[in-house]
Amino acid sequence: MKHSPQYRSRREEERAELKKTTGYKVWSVAFTIMYPFIAVFTFIFSGIVMVFSGISQALAYILGKFVRK
Repeated sequence: MKHSPQYRSRREEERAELKKTTGYKVWSVAFTIMYPFIAVFTFIFSGIVMVFSGISQALAYILGKFVRK
C-alpha cells in the first residue's frame, strides 16, 4: 500500500517532533549506555543455558541407558 507524498511528509514531521522530546533523548542515551551490558548479559546467560542443556541431555542419555536394561 503506497501513501501519498503529503502523508509521508506529515509522518516524517511527526517523527522529527517526537525526536525533540526529552523522553526520546533520555531513552536514546540510556539505551546507548545500557546496550553493551544487555549484550554481555545475553551472551553469558545463553552460555549458562547451553551448559545446563548439555548436562540435561547427558543425564537423559545416561538414565535412558539404565532404565532400558
